[in-house]
Amino acid sequence: MKILYICTHNRCRSILSEAITNHLAQGRIQAYSAGSQPAAEVHPLTLKYLTERGIPTAGLTSQSWDDFADLQPDIVVTVCDNAANEACPVWFGDTVKVHWGLPDPSKLTGSESEMRASFTAVMETIAKRVNRLLSLELEHRSPTELQSLLADIVEE
Repeated sequence: MKILYICTHNRCRSILSEAITNHLAQGRIQAYSAGSQPAAEVHPLTLKYLTERGIPTAGLTSQSWDDFADLQPDIVVTVCDNAANEACPVWFGDTVKVHWGLPDPSKLTGSESEMRASFTAVMETIAKRVNRLLSLELEHRSPTELQSLLADIVEE
């Protein structure tokens, strides 16, 4: 199963989601991330806090959703409100799409401890959602069932 996380700039939330999903899924799901207007670099604190948690960061890069035209993901998850409101590329076709909105810790300013707390909260939310996702028997779900289950994850 392939999941593509979308965020406008693909520098923080979608990158965190990609890395955490791949780490927790251990090959059961292959996660990717992209942006409609990629920033060209991953936010340094994204890499720092992933590394501190022992989550691999090799290969993480800010890239365009156009780079994934041949991927054919099973699921597309938008993680920022801007991306959720954008017109998705036509190649997403009938792919199951869901919005898992997350606050953007990279836009906050404050002390190191405040920044750490913001990133930690978002990372914990992602991990909780991914663990819930992994508890579902995804391979045996119709697109309609999958859509409903994925939407419910945000409500929990």
